[in-house]
Amino acid sequence: MEKEKYFEATEFEDIKGIIYNSAKIYANNTAFILKHKNEKEISYENITYKKFLEDINAFGTKLYDLGYKNKRVAIVGRNRYEWVLSHLTNLLGGMVSIPLDKELQVDELESCLFRSKADVVIFDEKYKENIEQIKENGKTNLKEYICMSKIENYKDIRTIMEEGRELVNSGNTSYIDAKIDSYKMNILLFTSGTTSKSKAVMLSQSNIASNVYAMQLVEKFYETDVNLAFLPLHHIFGSTAMIVMLSRGLATAFPDGLRYVAQNLKEYKVSVFVGVPLLLEAIYKKVQDGIEKKGKTKAVSFAIKLSNLLMKLHIDIRRKLFKDIINELGGGMRFIISGGAPLDKKVSRFFNEIGIDLVQGYGLTETAPVIAAENDRKVKYGSIGVPMVNVDVEFENIDENGIGELKVKGPNVMIGYYENQEETNNVLKEGWFYTGDLGYKDKEGYLFITGRKKDMIVLKNGKKVFPEEIELIVNNLELVQESLVYGIPDEVDKNDIKLAVKVVYNKEKVDEKYPSISKEELEKIIWQQIKDINKTFPTYKYIKSMVLTDKELIKTTTKKIKRNEEIKTLIS
Repeated sequence: MEKEKYFEATEFEDIKGIIYNSAKIYANNTAFILKHKNEKEISYENITYKKFLEDINAFGTKLYDLGYKNKRVAIVGRNRYEWVLSHLTNLLGGMVSIPLDKELQVDELESCLFRSKADVVIFDEKYKENIEQIKENGKTNLKEYICMSKIENYKDIRTIMEEGRELVNSGNTSYIDAKIDSYKMNILLFTSGTTSKSKAVMLSQSNIASNVYAMQLVEKFYETDVNLAFLPLHHIFGSTAMIVMLSRGLATAFPDGLRYVAQNLKEYKVSVFVGVPLLLEAIYKKVQDGIEKKGKTKAVSFAIKLSNLLMKLHIDIRRKLFKDIINELGGGMRFIISGGAPLDKKVSRFFNEIGIDLVQGYGLTETAPVIAAENDRKVKYGSIGVPMVNVDVEFENIDENGIGELKVKGPNVMIGYYENQEETNNVLKEGWFYTGDLGYKDKEGYLFITGRKKDMIVLKNGKKVFPEEIELIVNNLELVQESLVYGIPDEVDKNDIKLAVKVVYNKEKVDEKYPSISKEELEKIIWQQIKDINKTFPTYKYIKSMVLTDKELIKTTTKKIKRNEEIKTLIS
């Protein structure tokens, strides 16, 4: 399939070019909507693209003045304006930006600051205690601690920025005139670390800029859109998505927290949303529960069939027909991007059928991040879409079922792992990055991921089982919150493996449907449903045993299941 471009975009080698371009052509557009809470009063402030660049230049000029040119600056905090300001200030001044996960334990955070050789940390006041503990320990290279808000005993962004503004006004252009080497390490990102020690990925501005350009060519963004920055910005998916939004001149608001997402969607009339399957599936279930409680399941099902028929005749009335459902999502929602893990087909189909374009994307920290994605003209449920226009993909060591390891080549591929040449050599070979993901390409050029190479279960007869595929089906059960499929030794043949599943039941749904049920009775109901699922599989994929719990599976801070840790607790 030929790689198609649907929209016009200007390609830049670095992030500085992208931001300066947006500040010029979208100067008076709102870049960020800030909410200020003062006791019971709430007010809103709009930061224009012109003002955003002025803030960057002011903050950066003073950081240079303080001696931090060419230094390494770590960022720890919630999604907020000051986070984006800090990250972009680092990039536009050529300082190495080190986004760190705010949820890390103190010792892990300290380890990342030490390993990255950070000179400065910019932190959110909410994490002041952790930072003070690290400061007291004195094990890092940190020379400066800057708070995102004004607090005692620390420099703060606002004061530094105002001092920098005075320097700019008096003719200091040292930061503004800084030349960017777009191919050297400018971002150091720690992977989400499903292993005990996360790897540090070295990315250049060229890596990110090439990915932003590729996204602009195929995804539909309008400068009138409003984006809710929900994805953690320390994660590459969140920070690159933010730069994509800035490249297209739209407005970004920040959520008040997971519990307030529904409220924020309405509050800001959000039209664009980038999320992970866990959240999108939760939103889908909430919408479905609402439809069921109102007794409208049959009516909605009929309306979808009618709408689908009209769509074949090029008549689109989806947003009128499903206005009430769209209103529950804020009223303005038109475009959702899902990434980070596979999304259930029925969820993506539902959103598209009611008039909200939902596309899946796929990538890794090491690829800055997007390798492939759907777009509104290329959607195939269950796939991860098609490769980005500037990315080449191939599958290697293809087995008898046509499944092989996905490898990638393109300008978005990382420089390597920081101070870890051995691991770099394992994944970067002759310009190709080996993803560790298994999958295939269909006849139309759509890519499908079947699972992680390291998670694949190989049976004695040579058959391969991809746990994620089975988990998606188990997770569809009404009483199931999440699940983990794993292999255990077969009692009959100790050299073989049988499949088992750990099921986390949905406590809320169980209480609603079976208010006084015992755990033994619940176990019987869910086990019968698992046996029914087995009948849809070939016999080698049959689940032979089940562990039932209401305790959430062990996860990384980016909500990926720590499979190895979970399995250790189950078979130890």
